[in-house]
Amino acid sequence: MTSRVAAGRFPGAGALTATGKLFALGLDIFVSIFQRPFQTKEFIEQCWFVSRVCILPAALVSISFGSVISLQLGSLIRQFGAQSFSGAASTLAVIQQAAPVICALLVAGAGGSAICADLGARTIREEIDAMEVLGINPIQRLVVPRVLAAMLVSSLLFGLVSIVGVAGGYYFNVVLQGVTPGAYVQGFSALSKPTDLVVGFVKALLFGLAAGVVAAYRGLNPKGGPKGVGDAVNEAVVITFVLLFAINVIVTAVYLNLVPPSKF
Repeated sequence: MTSRVAAGRFPGAGALTATGKLFALGLDIFVSIFQRPFQTKEFIEQCWFVSRVCILPAALVSISFGSVISLQLGSLIRQFGAQSFSGAASTLAVIQQAAPVICALLVAGAGGSAICADLGARTIREEIDAMEVLGINPIQRLVVPRVLAAMLVSSLLFGLVSIVGVAGGYYFNVVLQGVTPGAYVQGFSALSKPTDLVVGFVKALLFGLAAGVVAAYRGLNPKGGPKGVGDAVNEAVVITFVLLFAINVIVTAVYLNLVPPSKF
């Protein structure tokens, strides 16, 4: 009754409550990571499942992303007579922005939806309640391996997408737009830094963490039986997409303010 009154007086109370529970689940997951025994078999199975459904789409999408970014930036830079910077612009755009976002979208859309559906089905079948009655921590047993698998696969996919995207950008800039290979490589080596690769890797880890935590939260809290599980999957994907773009803006802003740009 009290929660209904509060929700009536404060329209945003439900969203704030859900946000608090989401962060509380994230804290529980962090604490449960260090509990033993660690579910190694479950972790390996989840890594294999998420990577299996994400590797091929990630490679295909990264080619299109790399080509579009390279063609657009190459055409724009050519108008200013700075073709030598096309390699740096396209490569940094792929590594810092496109690759982490592609990883997050695929991990959230394929792996996260599967995680949410699995946990939601277990919840409505009261398996989670049965585990708690038996003294088994469902967070440590089921959620932690899935979240860690999402983080690991996202970080590994970042490397794959970066390589494929940069190779595709090189092909389209050099072959189709006439940029010399030496100018392409020189521009990239002059303006790029190792921290550019690090920030992309950090983004991929954070995106994988967000996808895993949101999928686990919605899977553990479905509403309305089997139909609620389907609704929870849709909500998990949408919430993850919104959250990853917010994380991307924050991390990018912090990085650009803390790390000075390279001078050509």
